[in-house]
Amino acid sequence: MRPIIDAHLDLSWSALQWSRDLTQPLAAVRAAEAHMTDHRGRGRGTVTLPEMRAGRIGACLATVLARTKPQVCPPAGFNRRDLDFRVQAQTYAMAQGQLAYYRALEQQEQLRFIRTSADLRQHWDAWTAAPDSEPLGIILAMEGADPILSPAQAEAWFADGLRCLGMAHYGPGVYAHGTGGEGPLTPAGRDLLHELEQLGMIVDLTHCAEPGFFEVLDRFSGPVHASHNMCRALVPADRQFSDEQIRALIGRGAVIGMALDGWMLYPGWKVGQTSNEVISLEDVANHVDYVCQIAGNAKNVGIGSDLDGGFGYEQTPRELNTIADLQKLDGVLKTRGYSDADIDGIFYGNWLRFFSEHLPK
Repeated sequence: MRPIIDAHLDLSWSALQWSRDLTQPLAAVRAAEAHMTDHRGRGRGTVTLPEMRAGRIGACLATVLARTKPQVCPPAGFNRRDLDFRVQAQTYAMAQGQLAYYRALEQQEQLRFIRTSADLRQHWDAWTAAPDSEPLGIILAMEGADPILSPAQAEAWFADGLRCLGMAHYGPGVYAHGTGGEGPLTPAGRDLLHELEQLGMIVDLTHCAEPGFFEVLDRFSGPVHASHNMCRALVPADRQFSDEQIRALIGRGAVIGMALDGWMLYPGWKVGQTSNEVISLEDVANHVDYVCQIAGNAKNVGIGSDLDGGFGYEQTPRELNTIADLQKLDGVLKTRGYSDADIDGIFYGNWLRFFSEHLPK
């Protein structure tokens, strides 16, 4: 099996707000949810730490994720999976709690924080030598910047280990507009972007509404990437990137992670209605091909699965029952003529190169 670096997993959200023990085998997590009916993804999770190990995912971007949206959080509508909180202090507290979960797993020697390029090299060498026993490596990422109380607080988050930051998630945020929204960065977002550049933070352009996307590229000279995004030409929606956006990212040396979420793979997908039988890993490969054709090589594509990001295997390609099934993409790419070197790049090498270059030394 090839090693994998997965550029987007919401591990702490799954653990805390879905109440999953990610240190357990996947079968045990599914069994614990067999009686639960609060979400269609219950009993259909795909990610635990043992399952990541079985799939040879040696490192990932592990997120903290919470949003400030007072207008969509009525008391009667709250449930434990909600991402939305009335005030920014609550959003900050939730994200800090998610960070505390990762720290607890680090103390248990389940995870290893990667903060610098030297950390990454040391971890990757150790893990590839002993993938059955070494801790899994995580680079801390924030999906949507709302948990940062002010631009000046970005420095404290950086000290906490945060290395990758998306400006927004869905709709209007404190610092930018996200998927389904329109508009540029907010004034606070422009101030935050300046702080991020001074700190050496990596900006994730996934979810950033198109005006803000291009404003980030104009205002920010630091490293950018897209942890989990697909191609609008294949699946029309503002969640996907236009050809212009893909070219702009390639021009900045970014890597774009391919996501495994059904609604990003099938035009007209209706959440909770469309069967995952209509999508396959061939659809993922179509997006890989599309980016590679624009780039002229396979150096700007990686994996950013987003598995268990608010859905289970009911919303993944039909061949994928667990995260370990990412290995099946190897055969799909081989049949399309990708070389071993190209597939290694897509599975781990492109992300390894990117973060080796752009994490602090």
